[in-house]
Amino acid sequence: VQLQASGGGLVQAGGPLRLSCAASGRTFSSYTKGWFRQAPGKEREFVAAIFWSGAGTYYADSVKGRFTISRDNARNTVYLQMNSLKPEDTAVYHCATRSYVDSVVRTRPWEYQYWGQGTLVTVSS
Repeated sequence: VQLQASGGGLVQAGGPLRLSCAASGRTFSSYTKGWFRQAPGKEREFVAAIFWSGAGTYYADSVKGRFTISRDNARNTVYLQMNSLKPEDTAVYHCATRSYVDSVVRTRPWEYQYWGQGTLVTVSS
């Protein structure tokens, strides 16, 4: 399984950015997908997750109301729409997928089995 994240870049505070994560190889349309981020000198932290059906989503408090996670199972792609970006959102963003069926949302990095390489988001003030 390969996960390819894209869409990162430099954006001014208050601006939008959309990240994409395309999966190839074995498909995991039945499993939870997540976005995490890691700022320099900090631990990787949970950003958002979405259940296989797309009906259930969950967000970190720091991004709630500004970020939206979605998925297109036909394209094996998950998205993260980021609005009203802040300098503290600057980080490398990673997408990840679980390989187990869930009944509850998973927010800890070690609960995800496959990871993309990350895409850098830099928000200037």
